[in-house]
Amino acid sequence: MSPKTTLISLLLASLSTGCAVGPDYIHPDTPLPARFQGQTAVDQRTAKSSAELATWWAGFGDPQLTRFVTLALAQNLDLAQASARVMQARAGLGAANAALLPSGNISGQAARAYQSVETPLGQVLNARPGFDRYGSAYEANLGASWELDAFGGLRRGREAALAEYSASEAGVVATRLAVAAQTADIYISIRGLQARLDVARRQEKTQQDLLATIKLLYGKGLAPELQVRQAEAALSQVRASIPALEAGLDVALNALDVMLGTAPGTHRAELSQFAEIPLAPQINAMGAPGELLRRRPDLIVAERRLAASNARIGVAMAEYYPKLSLSGLLGSATSVSSSNLFTSGANQASGVLGLRWRLFDFGRINAQIEQAKGQEAESLAAYRLAVLRATEDVENALSALVKREAQLAELAQGVDALSRARGASFAAYQKGVVSLIEVLLADESLLRVSDSRVQAQTESARAAVAAFKALGGGWQPRALTNIAIQ
Repeated sequence: MSPKTTLISLLLASLSTGCAVGPDYIHPDTPLPARFQGQTAVDQRTAKSSAELATWWAGFGDPQLTRFVTLALAQNLDLAQASARVMQARAGLGAANAALLPSGNISGQAARAYQSVETPLGQVLNARPGFDRYGSAYEANLGASWELDAFGGLRRGREAALAEYSASEAGVVATRLAVAAQTADIYISIRGLQARLDVARRQEKTQQDLLATIKLLYGKGLAPELQVRQAEAALSQVRASIPALEAGLDVALNALDVMLGTAPGTHRAELSQFAEIPLAPQINAMGAPGELLRRRPDLIVAERRLAASNARIGVAMAEYYPKLSLSGLLGSATSVSSSNLFTSGANQASGVLGLRWRLFDFGRINAQIEQAKGQEAESLAAYRLAVLRATEDVENALSALVKREAQLAELAQGVDALSRARGASFAAYQKGVVSLIEVLLADESLLRVSDSRVQAQTESARAAVAAFKALGGGWQPRALTNIAIQ
């Protein structure tokens, strides 16, 4: 058997087996506990409504919250950027697919030349009888070339491109989840700040009445100046809190507009009317920690990037082996007349079997392989860290949800007790047993605890949003399962 026949046989055998150099990707083992630490406490919660993970924002029972989340998912510019990155990754995958296929081109040219007789060549040609200084050339060719992926370097490149494309698609989902959660969080913060402003303005009114009463008593010599100054200081303190709350509300309103892809101030009038703080719903179908690997899109992104870095090791290792290519040309050329093109005498053809082998460049190839292995090790560590942080996010969110609701329950009892105390003091005032100062002081205490309850209610709802986000709620994992979990 000739060397040429042997080479072709080996090439065909390699292509038929589909072998590719480099390590095959194995999904990393990530042991996780059977249940979250805070899962039992969350399951024991009692809420007025429940929410499915896929559309958790609807579980808050606030139509305006649902509307804003829907708008953000349609208009947010961070989400638009993520979608554009998918287009880029899809183009990269298309290029990797095209590299495995033959390429062809059609070329043609027509030239007309006038030869100088003052050059050495012109003088020689001019000495010949019948020399024509005018010359023409016509050519049309069909060419094709194909790099034979004998050792799988191009296939590993396609594998890496496919993994990056999958990561970009999961990245869109991760951005979508973050946008929904951040929009809901901002909306809840707005309602919480509005409720606190209402409490602060009522506190201001109470302190004004208290100061006026004390001043009246002071003018009659029935109250010391110390009480007057203390009431003035308390009023100033309450008034000073109002601009800070208003500034925070302005920031939140502007942030919500930006999340919706609109200019600040667009939805300010729509949100000017007071509304209750949404109540945290019950979390349905929380699932086990292991399900985070399929539910959390950021973990799918990290896992797919790990797969891509693994494939790039094979791309680098393929440089150890020769690159084989086939190219051919079929065409026609003439210098007589264009009418002679495609005649038997003008036909031309060629076929080439190319070989490129970096025989004396193994040091650089070794460095490239080590670099690819280092990147794969970095991606593996990043994936494992992402899994740990995901479980940490869930545990922290569940703990915050339960503890904030416990705090809210205690403060609700405190508000109820102070409401009864205020009623008792007012009844005593009507009977002349206590002064108006006692009633106003009871009002002030009630409003102070009411402000704490509003804050706890806000943080409880925000903790629920964080829990839904940490659990990967807001999308259906089946959409990416086939390409992300292989």
